[in-house]
Amino acid sequence: MTTDSFIPGRIQSTRVGMDAAAIRQSILEHLVHTQSRFPDLATDSDWYNALAYAVRDRMLERMMVTAKTYKAHKSRTVCYLSAEFLPGPHLANNILALGIWQEVQDAVAQLGLDFESLLEEEVEPGLGNGGLGRLAACYMDSMATLKIPAIGYGIRYEFGIFRQKIEDGWQVEKTDKWLSFGNPWEILRPRLRFKVHFGGRTEQHQDSAGRLRVKWVPERRVIGVAYDTPVMGYGVTNTNLLRLWRSEAAESFDFQAFNTGDYYGAVNEKVISENLTKVLYPNDEPEAGKRLRLEQQYFFVSCSLQDMVRIYLQSGEPLAHFHHKYTVQLNDTHPAVAIPELMRLLVDQNKLDWDTAWHVTRNTFAYTNHTLLPEALEKWPLDLFQKVLPRHLEIIYEINQRFLDEVRMKIHGLNGQISKLSIIEEGARQQVRMAHLAVVGSYQVNGVAELHSEFLRENVLPEFHALWPDKITNVTNGVTPRRFMLLSNQPLAHLLREHIGCDWVTDLDELRKLEALADDPAFQLQWRQVKRRNKERLARHALMAAGQKLDPDSLMDVQVKRIHEYKRQHLNLLHIITLYNRLKDNPALAVTPRTFVFGGKAAPGYFMAKLIIKAINSVAEVINRDPDMEGRLRVVFFPNFNVKTAHCIYPGADVSEQISLAGKEASGTGNMKFAMGGALTIGTLDGANIEIRQEVGADNFFLFGMTEAEVVALQQQGYRPRDYCQNDPELKMALDFLASGYFSHGDPALFRPLVDNLLDSDPYKVLADYRSYVDCQTRIGECYRDQTLWTRMSILNVARMGKFSSDRSIREYAGNIWKVDPVSIQDG
Repeated sequence: MTTDSFIPGRIQSTRVGMDAAAIRQSILEHLVHTQSRFPDLATDSDWYNALAYAVRDRMLERMMVTAKTYKAHKSRTVCYLSAEFLPGPHLANNILALGIWQEVQDAVAQLGLDFESLLEEEVEPGLGNGGLGRLAACYMDSMATLKIPAIGYGIRYEFGIFRQKIEDGWQVEKTDKWLSFGNPWEILRPRLRFKVHFGGRTEQHQDSAGRLRVKWVPERRVIGVAYDTPVMGYGVTNTNLLRLWRSEAAESFDFQAFNTGDYYGAVNEKVISENLTKVLYPNDEPEAGKRLRLEQQYFFVSCSLQDMVRIYLQSGEPLAHFHHKYTVQLNDTHPAVAIPELMRLLVDQNKLDWDTAWHVTRNTFAYTNHTLLPEALEKWPLDLFQKVLPRHLEIIYEINQRFLDEVRMKIHGLNGQISKLSIIEEGARQQVRMAHLAVVGSYQVNGVAELHSEFLRENVLPEFHALWPDKITNVTNGVTPRRFMLLSNQPLAHLLREHIGCDWVTDLDELRKLEALADDPAFQLQWRQVKRRNKERLARHALMAAGQKLDPDSLMDVQVKRIHEYKRQHLNLLHIITLYNRLKDNPALAVTPRTFVFGGKAAPGYFMAKLIIKAINSVAEVINRDPDMEGRLRVVFFPNFNVKTAHCIYPGADVSEQISLAGKEASGTGNMKFAMGGALTIGTLDGANIEIRQEVGADNFFLFGMTEAEVVALQQQGYRPRDYCQNDPELKMALDFLASGYFSHGDPALFRPLVDNLLDSDPYKVLADYRSYVDCQTRIGECYRDQTLWTRMSILNVARMGKFSSDRSIREYAGNIWKVDPVSIQDG
């Protein structure tokens, strides 16, 4: 029998048939033969897994055809290195991508099952903190849909981002056991394993040709094992690969230790090694977690690069051409240690000379910067780096020395610039600047919004921009319309299909056709009916998740994102308190009924962010039990905000809160997801807000606050937040109420740190922007009462969101940075 007999397209159609009967049979077979369950005794969880395996079967044959085609064509491939991936629930998304939504529903109904109940059984993989991981998932979706050969590489955290519970108004972190019941979407590759070393020392010697060589003598090693998840494009056969790494002990059981009675020592190595990929550490990790985080980063990039070298060597091509086959995108600085690791693999392991290896490395990597906050520009203490990766520190020293020698020739006599460019930061505790390493070791650097990229060039990395004027470019972020419109907002998707067809799913500029309908009364009515359905769904979810009854007729004002001072949830809260005070002082005041919705997680060690969560819940407790606020004002905090929760929150929002201080948000993607669902944005000129406003039109965007230039000027002239408090009676009253114990059962000390922080330093200029924000909110309330105007604005927002598809972002990466061409896969 020839190997052609096993080409996936030739597998009998009963296993991968696309009609309802074949799918039904496949579900039953997986229930019995994979789950080992009788249909009469099967739970919803059992049926979910059986359905998931049935769907996966239909993806795997496409993944195999895709891999075979890429190999045959020697396709240039994107390797997307990200410490975080937040794919969200897989099942519904994959059913849509396969184009078998109705067939699956019919098959499930024939089995007497409820489709929605099965979807709810899926546990979301929490493999990231927020926007960074979700962006990586959006880009994987778009690369597959656009037929771009790609592999996503990351970490298979056993426990993901913590599960958030709210107890007495406080965030409480619980373990996210997302793998407790297995993961039907992944394929274990037990033979695909690589050794990863840590610690120890280096030794120098001369090889037979008299060349200096370095040998790393590590202190310990672990094994990285691959788990593959197929990522299918929408409406195409192309199915790319997400490969995540789990750590194992090199030797899981020490018989010598066991035989001498050291039972703990016999399994100690296994425990230590497997801890490496045990848990996702939040961004604001404590000092104790820094070593583990560095080890995690190195572990996954080492496994990934070794895998890439393995695949490449199968071609028989010399490693000096490695960069012709692969382009590696560094998703922020977390994978930047890949630069010295590739140098180590090329120079130490494969004996390339330094200059050749450096040419390969500098033409392999591209780097995306995702932050403007100085504390988020990753740095590692030199002593820690030395202990964990001694050989890599030597390579970084060599890279830095050669780079600075090059700089000295270019900027002769300007030695003051050298320290600003150096990869090594001097000071009481020397540090490795990972952003500098990423810039020096990459052929292209990009920001993620026009303002952000300009800020990188002028303020964050100006010395590098002066050195290499063409190196820093911009690719504005985008999000996938498949998940955030077609899947999560099906009422809207059906309405769009009736009026403008379905081409918008893969060409979001098609939404422009909605402009012609913006003033059509009949279409406006249908639009409001869609929004009403989505708000009712949001209200049902709020009742289940937070025990709060919401009014779908009220204006849904939503801020869901990571809790951080720069995102200014406390500015939103001050407005709520102000509105509450107005209503208490003047019960006859005519206001638009409002529901304020919050959601998001604070890093476990971030006291001020956790206090903001407590303040939101405390204010909500008072307002929601005040009979004077019934039908007028309500506040709810959604616990454990994630992709699954976002599916019902984004479409149900009327107002999208994007209120970070200008110059602090790199881009944001929540702003795009809200706007795609018809929510109107209240925001500052920050991140991608600027471009959203340009696209949708200034008349359809609620702008407030200082510009980035005005923020800088205010800081330079000396910012005195107490002056704003004293000069604004409503602001003073709101702060006084928060500090008095009114919202804390009479305890004036509880929120004192939050109030004092605002009055004494206010690093994110909450008080300076307060008046502009509150007045803008008043305009929103007035505008909402004119439903014809509001609906028109909502329609135009959606109509003009084409730019913010992740497909557009990936086309720009592929054409301008990666130089990668699409490869079509023939089905069967």
